[in-house]
Amino acid sequence: MELDWSRVVALRLARSGLDSPAESIESAVTRMVGAHAQVMTAAELSLGIRTSGLSVADVRAAVAPGGQLVKTYGPRGTIHLLPRADLPRWCAALGALPSATSLPEKDRLSTEQVTTVVSAIGTILASETARARPPDADQLGREVIRLTGSWAADPVTPAFGGMWPRWRQAIGAAARAGVLAFGEIRGSRVTYVNPGVVIDQDADSAVAWLVHEFLRAYGPATPAQFARWLGVRPALAVREFERLSPELSRVRFAGHEAVVSAGDEAAFAAESPNHARHSIRLLPHFDPYLIGSFPRELVFPGIAGERALAHGQAGTHPVILVDGVVGGIWHARRTSRRFELAVEPFTALNRNQRAEVEAEASRMAGFLGLEVIVAFAPVTARAHL
Repeated sequence: MELDWSRVVALRLARSGLDSPAESIESAVTRMVGAHAQVMTAAELSLGIRTSGLSVADVRAAVAPGGQLVKTYGPRGTIHLLPRADLPRWCAALGALPSATSLPEKDRLSTEQVTTVVSAIGTILASETARARPPDADQLGREVIRLTGSWAADPVTPAFGGMWPRWRQAIGAAARAGVLAFGEIRGSRVTYVNPGVVIDQDADSAVAWLVHEFLRAYGPATPAQFARWLGVRPALAVREFERLSPELSRVRFAGHEAVVSAGDEAAFAAESPNHARHSIRLLPHFDPYLIGSFPRELVFPGIAGERALAHGQAGTHPVILVDGVVGGIWHARRTSRRFELAVEPFTALNRNQRAEVEAEASRMAGFLGLEVIVAFAPVTARAHL
């Protein structure tokens, strides 16, 4: 089936929460298939633009212990906000499709060592002491080494110009096992908690669920694009798409071949494109719409591919979406009272579009509880890598 690109874009905007406000913060995260939270302030803005009548304080309350969201490792092994209710399936799917490592074999944890460290982390974080005062990385590490052995302390893991102890390679595995998530920041230090979830034991069903969630929000897509979004080896994605082939339908759009969930092609092929209510949206760093949307050359057309991507990586600049594709970049400076934006469209905007930019900026500032100032000017800020 041949699909219209404008219809694809319109459905992605709607399904990923950019066409109309979500009913709740949890619903917004579900619709975007996880909120990228490596830069927490950007994650907060991604949620702010998808909800109405909420503030940044509401997001922070949702991420607090016992809230609707859990801060943990998600796609690409990066920090995400995920709905607590969906965490059992997320953990099962991510555990079945593990991220690859580039470490030399001599420096890696063995399978047995990973199991040992994950068990130790689970024991530590489930203790009364950890529940009363969640440990930071150093405190957690001391306990892990005490329970496992001195080998866990070997400084073999490169990190930020230094070397982390060997045990820290298992933090992602502990998150996928459902025994570790991020707690509150204590000063400048990250703390860890046990999210208290029981992982879905049907890993195949969990992977199928995640494939269909991705296709719902960002389809049509190929196995290679799903692999890039999730951060797994392409061969794993190909295997899963072949396994799920009875549940998928092949389509074409703008010269590309991809798949959608079976039965969903009718929504993409509807005659009248369901264009978004507004032609302009402002997206922050690493917004899930940017990272999940492919092909890159259609989402970042022309000069957008040069200015808004960094070596093909999406999300490194906040962007202006014009009818669902990248049409400019922006940069914000925050003070205690103001949200000051420099906005650089790649092509001239008409009066209505400039007004929409200002309205979008005002919405963001309102979510943050700040005044807004917008200037249409060149953006010189470097990419956030």
